Amino acid sequence: MNTCTSPEKAHLALVIIDTQQDFVVPGAPGFIPGTLEALPRMVRLVEKFRQKGLPVIHVVRLYLEDGGNVDLCRRTAVAQGLKMVAPGSPGAEIMEELKPFPQVRLDAPLLLSGKLQAIGPREWFMCKPRWGAFYQTRLEEHLRALGVNTLALCGCNFPNCPRTTIYEASERDFKIILAPDAVSGIYEQALLEMQNIGVSLMTAGECLAWLD
Repeated sequence: MNTCTSPEKAHLALVIIDTQQDFVVPGAPGFIPGTLEALPRMVRLVEKFRQKGLPVIHVVRLYLEDGGNVDLCRRTAVAQGLKMVAPGSPGAEIMEELKPFPQVRLDAPLLLSGKLQAIGPREWFMCKPRWGAFYQTRLEEHLRALGVNTLALCGCNFPNCPRTTIYEASERDFKIILAPDAVSGIYEQALLEMQNIGVSLMTAGECLAWLD
């Protein structure tokens, strides 16, 4: 066992990436296959973290109408009128199943200002301007203030945002758990690559059992 990468329950947070309606709901403009199927396992994880009083951060994207904060590969499409995770739109909201209570909504102006939005005793929304959750955000500062050194990750579309976030977290010496069955877009080579950089792979069920 490599103690440098072994996850620590006492210093753990859950990071859920891009589980917004425009990415999860079939027929939505940014629909990612497999996310809806993984959603029940994400729900089980977030419910367990709430039960344990462990921090939960829902990371989201909010695309400005002019495309100014959009990844280059999508910027032209958004600037030309594509409506995807637009601030204030229903499609920008995270899936209802993951919310701590039904009435909670993204505070787009607050999130776009770079601040985290508290939605529960130990739960927040946070907006990221690019693929990785640490890029030009306050995530590391927030996690350090909470005493977190271990991240459990799940969410939408491994090849883009989850993978980038994992590498960013690794660069910052966070210990990492990935639940492959609670993230869309996963593939066999990715699992090997994650293990090679010290990521602990646990199914959602294994993670729940470990937490208990």
